Amino acid sequence: MELQLTKEVLLAHPAAVCLLSSLLSFVVDMARITCALAFAALAAAAPLITRQDSDHTQLVAPDGPTEYQISYGPRPYYIVQNMTEGPLKDKLMSCENGPFSVSGWSIGHRGGGTLQIPEESAQSQEAGARMGAGVLECDVAFTSDLQLVCRHSLCDLHTTTDILLRPELAAKCTTPFTPANDTSSATALCCTSDITEAEFLSLCSKMDGSNSSATTPEDYQHGVPSFRTELYDTCATPQSLNGFIDLVDSFPGYRNFTPELKTPPAQVPMPFQGTYTQEQYARDLINAFINKGIAAARVWPQSFLPADVFQWISEFPEFGSQAVYLDEEGDTPETFTAAVARLPSLKAQGLNIIAPPFNYLLTYGDSNNDTIVPSSYATTAKAAGLDIIAWSFERSGPLDRVEATEDYYYSTFAQAVSYDGQLYEVLDILANDIGIIGMFSDWSATTGYFANCFGLTGPVGGSYYNSNGNSSSSTDNSNDNSDNDASSSSNNSNNNGGWPNWE
Repeated sequence: MELQLTKEVLLAHPAAVCLLSSLLSFVVDMARITCALAFAALAAAAPLITRQDSDHTQLVAPDGPTEYQISYGPRPYYIVQNMTEGPLKDKLMSCENGPFSVSGWSIGHRGGGTLQIPEESAQSQEAGARMGAGVLECDVAFTSDLQLVCRHSLCDLHTTTDILLRPELAAKCTTPFTPANDTSSATALCCTSDITEAEFLSLCSKMDGSNSSATTPEDYQHGVPSFRTELYDTCATPQSLNGFIDLVDSFPGYRNFTPELKTPPAQVPMPFQGTYTQEQYARDLINAFINKGIAAARVWPQSFLPADVFQWISEFPEFGSQAVYLDEEGDTPETFTAAVARLPSLKAQGLNIIAPPFNYLLTYGDSNNDTIVPSSYATTAKAAGLDIIAWSFERSGPLDRVEATEDYYYSTFAQAVSYDGQLYEVLDILANDIGIIGMFSDWSATTGYFANCFGLTGPVGGSYYNSNGNSSSSTDNSNDNSDNDASSSSNNSNNNGGWPNWE
């Protein structure tokens, strides 16, 4: 017999309504209990991280379930699936279910979520941390009231924030917005030094980009590279250096810091306002961490200026012992040769960590430009006793475009790459042939997955500073692969004397 629960039946039998309601309530409750048990089982099986007692000299492994889980999302799996069949792909596929944890080898460039989220923002830091970056970056600039903030360049506010949409702040820009016309592109130049810290923190961070054809400040806001996205371009939060320190220190898993002292451009002559010197600027960066009680072992200060690095080595030897010299002095064949030649002298002056763009470290391995091997820069740096950190992964978009667009990061071996699976081939040479101790990335999941699969932990804080107060090379880098065949591979670095090909 078929039961028809019509409106008339229900009105005629109120007891039936009560019985039906109770039955539905019981079913819902049982469903909730079943779901709760299922999620609990998933949580127990998931690789999670926890806050533990530590001196912060080394990132700690997970120890039981907590509320914070490392998450890589689909991109690493997309890259692996796109790889050519072989041992490297097999190895990376074997890691697809983890366990995954924080790795100091994975360094969050401008936060680590920069591929999709406005750079230097709190949201980019949070994304990089969630993707397991063990070291997070703040590029340090100064404001008109001499406060330190996170911004990749002192003078990029016109492309990385909404300052041009704030008339009272746009009026303070070094070069106010000028619309495009028949003969000229739209222009503007807005610097952190044009405004106060409070004014800077009132801005919205946005994806870096500008529209050179714009005739209004609103139109000028666009122009993000096509391989990025404006999906999360919804008023991200800018950071002061102090705020960055507090945020990173709050992340589970013990993240460390790599602040970069930005070199002031010509539009911001030093001493700023006649009194604020480069030396004081460098001093203020270190003092910010000291004032926050952050141990030197957790801080990897960076600069493109050797004078900054050697000042830190002299004035703050614990911090200076793990200072990172960012080397971009080898962008032509002639300057590349000179950059390689001076590496031993940098080590002799007390430098322990060199950080070139990763194209400096790689070159073609055969006359057909089909293979990639370590360059003379890589082998010379290792022979000199320098540890190497490289920059910056995931800034270039799909690899099938890098040769046509003359992308900077692939300029020394662009003909040898043409599909995205080769991203992990490139990382494999950098990590397992050369033995770099860390990689900056705009999408920390990509480097984090690789680092976890190969057990790469990154540099060990405090290992560069001995008890006598002297700077010395780390002797405990678990991913230092100096015993591998990197040096022998470099002997096949084409017929170009060992430096990368330049087209």
